[in-house]
Amino acid sequence: MVHKAGNKMGFIKGQSDIQVNENPPSPPFGKGGLGGFSSEKIVKAVRRKTVDGKITCADAGSIAGKLNVAMSEIGVALDLLGIRITKCQLGLFGYAPRKMIIPAAKTVTPELEKAIRDALVDYRLSCAASWEIATRLGVPRMKVSSACEALKIKIKPCQLGAF
Repeated sequence: MVHKAGNKMGFIKGQSDIQVNENPPSPPFGKGGLGGFSSEKIVKAVRRKTVDGKITCADAGSIAGKLNVAMSEIGVALDLLGIRITKCQLGLFGYAPRKMIIPAAKTVTPELEKAIRDALVDYRLSCAASWEIATRLGVPRMKVSSACEALKIKIKPCQLGAF
């Protein structure tokens, strides 16, 4: 319930235009920041797969699939828990000592180039679209990102929110 603040609520006289919400929305992951039924499952699953404060992209994706939640929900949990993502499935980051392991493809098939160009939004290919293209064409995900490197196309945004 929303009330206008006034003297009866302990606010300074003349501040009646301030509204106070007695039932504010819950913070992400419920009361206390990480509570709630589904979020507790996410947190437990993430912590089980975390090693030295890091989790692989594949493990994060596996958790999303098993719990039937969006990858972005896993990404939010990772952010809130301070867990870093490693080994991007597109080869774009998280491979020590180099960050990115994907070289530009020497050649790109016309079919793959068309699929990539058809899926561009603002001259970029989303991570989700790159995964979908790989699945549809039956090629490894890193082949799609390697083709993007050759075509000078940025892959963004990440499904987990890493980039």
